[in-house]
Amino acid sequence: MSSLTRLSVLDQSIAVAGRPQDQSIRNTVALAQHCESLRYERFWVSEHHNHPTIVGTAPEIVIAAIAATTRRIRVGSAGIMLPHYAPFKVAEVFRVLDALAPGRIDMGLGRAPGSDGRTAFALNPAANERPEHFPSDVRDLIAWVHNEPLVERHPFAAVKAFPQGATAPEVWILGSSDYGAQVAALFGLPYCYAWFFSDGAGGQRAIDLYKRTYRPSVRHPEPRSGLCVWALAAETMDQAQYHFTSRALSRINRDKGILVPLEAPDVAAAQSLSVHEQARMEQFRKDSFVGTGPEVAGRIRDLAAQVGVEEMAVVTWTHDEEVRRESYTQLARAFDLKG
Repeated sequence: MSSLTRLSVLDQSIAVAGRPQDQSIRNTVALAQHCESLRYERFWVSEHHNHPTIVGTAPEIVIAAIAATTRRIRVGSAGIMLPHYAPFKVAEVFRVLDALAPGRIDMGLGRAPGSDGRTAFALNPAANERPEHFPSDVRDLIAWVHNEPLVERHPFAAVKAFPQGATAPEVWILGSSDYGAQVAALFGLPYCYAWFFSDGAGGQRAIDLYKRTYRPSVRHPEPRSGLCVWALAAETMDQAQYHFTSRALSRINRDKGILVPLEAPDVAAAQSLSVHEQARMEQFRKDSFVGTGPEVAGRIRDLAAQVGVEEMAVVTWTHDEEVRRESYTQLARAFDLKG
């Protein structure tokens, strides 16, 4: 069992009905500033493509904007979808980011496409073959961002990632399966499981596998693990459940292949649902981390203790941006964050 020591934020730049999509990107930057004032540990941004609900397509650019307008909070990717890119270019991008915010940059890496198959090919014509290179790409990235030698006889052994500096990005592996846990353990890297993505299915197994097979590294002699959960906190349970209606409908639509901007709670509540969908909506309400600040904080602490992780990240979707900011305020107050 581990004790929860850090609370962080994942933001996905969600499209909202009735609001221009570009505002979602600006709201992400503003939310990072808000969460820094609340003393959250990290602020991570995700990467998705051709997704009408999630419009954060270029995390490296958003990270730069956040880094330039904050001073303490760590800023990073959750994650860079590595099969889309040449590892060397990713190393250069994150060396530049570390130069902008020395010692504050996290480089979270994922193997999933964050998109559909056709979009993956639009991003990289070699989309079919790149995922199998993920472990070697991670190995090379670790070397490049730390200005260390690549493996013997590497064809790019003489290539360096600039600019160099006294600090380097902290590399994380992110995932929602055993595969990412194994890669993180192999290279002695911190690992974060996307609990919200799979509703926790397989999460305990992945964390246990990571810890059991962990190979200590110079930078991380001990395993460091975390989970990311979806949560919403408000002054009252009724308020939290009201605003959660938008997210619950979005989940039902997603499962039917319908990807649209997040609807307002009143609009979501007025949707005609089948008996099966109504039952699923109620199950979402029961299972989700929704309630007052102390209630949600208690569930987060309990899950961290149950799974045995030291860090938790929270992702929150709401139609009203002020409601989302207040949710993070409520959680920070319940956790008594002091930084």
